[in-house]
Amino acid sequence: MKKGDICQGKIVESHFPDSAYADCESEKVLIKKGILGQTVEFAITKKRKGKIEGRVLNVVEKSWLEDNKNPCMHYETCGGCTYQTISYENQLKLKNTQIKELMKSATDNDFVWEGVIPSPKYLAYRNKMEFSFGDEKKDGELALGMHKKGSHYDIVNVFGCKIVNSDFTKLLELTLNFFKERNIAYFHKNTHTGFLRHLLVRRSEYTGEILISLVTTSSFGFVEDPNVLRDASILGDAEIALIREWADYIKVECDKGILNGSIGGILHTKNDSYADAVLNQGTTLLYGNDYITERLNGLDFKITPFSFFQTNSKGAEVLYTVAGKYIGDTVGKSVFDLYSGTGTIAQLFAPKSEKVYGVEIVEEAVEAAIENAKKNGLNNCEFIAGDVLKVVDTLGFNPDIIILDPPRDGIHPKALPKILDFGANKIVYISCKPTSFVRDLKIMEAAGYKMEKCVGVDMFPNTVNCEVVCLLSRE
Repeated sequence: MKKGDICQGKIVESHFPDSAYADCESEKVLIKKGILGQTVEFAITKKRKGKIEGRVLNVVEKSWLEDNKNPCMHYETCGGCTYQTISYENQLKLKNTQIKELMKSATDNDFVWEGVIPSPKYLAYRNKMEFSFGDEKKDGELALGMHKKGSHYDIVNVFGCKIVNSDFTKLLELTLNFFKERNIAYFHKNTHTGFLRHLLVRRSEYTGEILISLVTTSSFGFVEDPNVLRDASILGDAEIALIREWADYIKVECDKGILNGSIGGILHTKNDSYADAVLNQGTTLLYGNDYITERLNGLDFKITPFSFFQTNSKGAEVLYTVAGKYIGDTVGKSVFDLYSGTGTIAQLFAPKSEKVYGVEIVEEAVEAAIENAKKNGLNNCEFIAGDVLKVVDTLGFNPDIIILDPPRDGIHPKALPKILDFGANKIVYISCKPTSFVRDLKIMEAAGYKMEKCVGVDMFPNTVNCEVVCLLSRE
């Protein structure tokens, strides 16, 4: 086999999260997002130092795991959900096997693996989506949805998406039709021209309130220096008029009762960065409030457009209940909640703790956390805005328990030794990317910590991802 060859083989191994190996001509070829048991046709994309990688072109024969008779209508083209063709029961079995194998490979110590806990909802469970503007094919009609499978450019309209409430797709369709009728261009990554970038939608599972923000560049013909951040007021009169017209249109259409929930706020966010990400360089409130309220385990949480909050509200209740069991008795103890987001975890454990400190780099999230704590009547929570790497040097005392819920890439390699130097008797690590936790675990073990037990919580049904909660104690 050589680069460019078209081959066929059966997938005989799969590893968390999305690595699969196809057997072909007595060679094992690494393939992304293949499903164990599938026979696939693939192109060789890399061959170096005895390692071969391929890209799936076609599924010749389905896996025995693929027993879902009613997958999402966008499954063939959308790059969002790899496991749509697998029944939820089989998804859990597959994730259980993969994560257990991953954890066992990461340590020589014995630990208790407690399996994967299912999400209370495996359809329409997401409370946040970031949809992208683009086209389905080069120079095609304007599209608004998810990236096409295997593509960084093409966008698929996803009006039948199964992992969100239908309110998301109704807002998606309304927004797309509005801008198509007016022939407004999307932001092109290569030429750095165009106006439309993303549509951010958040919906409260508890109240049904919806927050919607249109993300655009600062002008219809934008070509600017991405390092120069300007105030949103730089928008021209024509751009401002169009954005307000869109907001009025959304409000009027939704007032007709087409949604299950209700519009809580409509916003506009400016983003002149060249990066293909939803970045906030100035947000303007157009209607209603700039936040919605979610309820978890009896407490209310204010969620702003860019603050971190678990994307599966019902799953989050399960996640934090499990974390609470791992944390155990906190009476008279001090707790550090590092990477605290809007302070969800800190506030759930504050009532019985002596003191809880939350550290979060996103100032907007910290402001929401402080407000949430007041709303929930908690006066023993202190939230600090800053990078964990720097803030841990200023805390001045050692906690009894540390809770870690870092971003997907895990803990900064310079921050982790500082955290471990606190010498907390117990650490509960919540990870949305178990492979990052496995990397951090090696450093934690070297510092004298041992993983006692671990459990998966499926926060992302129909995808390859899964959350894990791990209890580590100091030996």
